[in-house]
Amino acid sequence: MNKIMKILSVDDSAIVRKIIRGAVEVLNYDLLEASDGLEGKEVLQNHYEDIGLILLDWNMPGMNGMELLMEIKKEPKYSSIPVMMVTTESEKENIVRAIKAGAVHYVVKPFTMEELIKKILECLGQGDQDD
Repeated sequence: MNKIMKILSVDDSAIVRKIIRGAVEVLNYDLLEASDGLEGKEVLQNHYEDIGLILLDWNMPGMNGMELLMEIKKEPKYSSIPVMMVTTESEKENIVRAIKAGAVHYVVKPFTMEELIKKILECLGQGDQDD
């Protein structure tokens, strides 16, 4: 039996993490959560072999999402894990910066559950399948 892949959500908003948890549960994946970049980095270090996708907020206290994204992409153990930014940062230059830094997708808050599920499936290479 295949091990259920985990998705890591790093966001300082408990409400956003709750919405993400709902989407992840619909997809039958397990969710790991962190409330800032430093905690996210710690969870990643402990569980990176099980994580198939990271959902990352930009604006967080301590280490922000962009800093964490750059650390993830320079660490060979984690660099192949896809990262999707889930953030209020909607300026085109920031979106371009995140994509250039290695993010595979970018979702601007607020978003719908359906939109999030669709983007998660795209990040996991399942975006073209019918429901």
